[in-house]
Amino acid sequence: MIDAVEFYDKLRTQLEKKKPFVAYRKPGETSVKALLQNNSETYQTEDLSESGFVFAPFNSEANSYIIPSDNSEIIEFNYVEKETIVSEENSLNGVDFEYMEEDQKRHETLVQKGIDQIKKGEFKKVVLSRSEKVQVLDPDPIRIFKELLGKYPQAMVYTWFHPETGVWLGATPETLLKAERNRFNTMALAGTQLFKGDTDVEWDSKEVEEQLFVTDYILESLEQLKNVENIQASRPYSSRAGNLMHICTDIWGQLKDPEYLKDLVKTLHPTPAVCGLPKEKALNFILENEDHSREFYSGYLGEVNFKTEHKRNSNRRNQENQQFTSLLKQTELFVNLRCMKLKDGNATIFVGGGVTKDSNAGDEWMETVNKSQTMKAVLVK
Repeated sequence: MIDAVEFYDKLRTQLEKKKPFVAYRKPGETSVKALLQNNSETYQTEDLSESGFVFAPFNSEANSYIIPSDNSEIIEFNYVEKETIVSEENSLNGVDFEYMEEDQKRHETLVQKGIDQIKKGEFKKVVLSRSEKVQVLDPDPIRIFKELLGKYPQAMVYTWFHPETGVWLGATPETLLKAERNRFNTMALAGTQLFKGDTDVEWDSKEVEEQLFVTDYILESLEQLKNVENIQASRPYSSRAGNLMHICTDIWGQLKDPEYLKDLVKTLHPTPAVCGLPKEKALNFILENEDHSREFYSGYLGEVNFKTEHKRNSNRRNQENQQFTSLLKQTELFVNLRCMKLKDGNATIFVGGGVTKDSNAGDEWMETVNKSQTMKAVLVK
């Protein structure tokens, strides 16, 4: 454990040397960690058998990068955050309204095309995204990372740099997967509305149906895996992420063999919350109709096969047990939502929303506007 000043100094040095690194804080935690790769090599992963921090794209055919634990300095410091609510009144400061109007027309046309295809029976749901470029007066990723840490204590907040990918930052509310030994848990997340001071909120039928689609699909997909058993799910509940609320269902089960982690991730990614249902038809529609590459937006990131010490419980009559510890491999992956890419003094923000037969193109546009405030809150003053 080091102090914050030394932590951020090490990040700056790593960035200046153009060596890969990631700094992050998991939801609800105070420990901010970083992996500083000690060379400039590019490491990729195909089967998630390595130990380190993975950064994977939306399109599973593209390269997934990893910063290996064995080739990195791992540092951390304890951060006590002060939560800040993003105000709606100031949410659109500094926005190019002419560009926004054109962007709105493009996105609403895309959403309407998706609705029409759903009504024709092509698929049940499709998640459609857009990207928005924002000029940043102070495009320092370390500064923006600090802002994100302060504003979003219940999100997975990160900054990632790799010469092959550039600089990415985010504050994502969605867990893709947690796994330890043979136990795992995931979540079904859908529906969005602004947080207005109360977590006890009402949801309309469109959002409830959308979230049920997601839950049912994940459960059915897991049940088809031969190496997964004892699958269970919670009741849906309202979950807060920064200035937004979502409907969430927790899902958990067991892997017969931890070596099949890659099959579990392949089944879950991309989730219905970022792609649609059925997955293949929705994915094809996205790749053919979205006018931008998602790159790492709606991909996944996080610790894979991280080795952690687990001390055995002991009592006064058995003090010698205190000397024994075991190493556990833990994996904790998050869907890369509410994120942006920094390049040449600009931030490209990626946002999207789920479309069903009852969707309204105008409402879907406003949902993406609300979601974009997560990132704009740390860019626009």
